[in-house]
Amino acid sequence: MKSIVFCDIIEIMGNTVGSLTQKQKSIITGSLLGDGSLQLQKGRSNAFLAFNHALAYKEYVDWKYKHLANLVGTPPKARKGNGKRMAYRFTTLSFPELTALYRKFYDGNKKIIPKDLILSPLALAVWFMDDGCKCRNSLYLNTQGFDLSDQNKLQEILRNQWSIDTTLNKDKKYYRIRIRAKDVDRFKKIVSPFILSLFYYKLV
Repeated sequence: MKSIVFCDIIEIMGNTVGSLTQKQKSIITGSLLGDGSLQLQKGRSNAFLAFNHALAYKEYVDWKYKHLANLVGTPPKARKGNGKRMAYRFTTLSFPELTALYRKFYDGNKKIIPKDLILSPLALAVWFMDDGCKCRNSLYLNTQGFDLSDQNKLQEILRNQWSIDTTLNKDKKYYRIRIRAKDVDRFKKIVSPFILSLFYYKLV
C-alpha cells in the first residue's frame, strides 16, 4: 500500500527532526479525519496541526503527544474553551510537509477527503477514537462535517481497502457513516488492538 506522501526529512525552524514514522503518519491521518485540524495562518509560510479535545480525554491527548513530541514545541495544556468547557490541546510546529497536507485535505477553509487517502489499521482506530460512536449494536463514524461527495469517498475507501460496507445514516439534517451489521465484527477486529482503554466503551 502507498501512504499519503510525506517527505523523508522534516525541516522545522531550520533543524532536521528526522523521518516521520509510520505510526506518526497514521496518527496524523486518523486525526485529520476526526478532530485534528491543519491551520495556515496569515503571514505564515507553513501550516501547523492542532489537537483539541475535552479535558476528560487528557489521556488520549497525552498519547498523541507522546508519539508526536519531536514535532511539537510546547506540551499539551488545559484551557477554557467556549462556555464552561475545559479543553486539553497542543499544536505542532509549522513545517512544509504539513503545508502539503493542508493543500490535500483542505479546499480553502473546508476539510476534504484526498483521492489517494490510505487508511492503515492505526489510522482507522484513531479516526474511530476521535469521531466514532456506538448506538445499540451499530457503529458510526461521525462524518457530518464532510459533504456527501466526500462521505461517499470514505465509504469507497472503507469498502476497497478493508472490505467494510457502510451506509449513510441521517442524523437530524446531516449524514454520517454507519458500518453495516455484517461488518461490525470485522471493523472491531481491525481497530481493537489500537484502541485505548479509555474508549473501550465504544466497542462493547
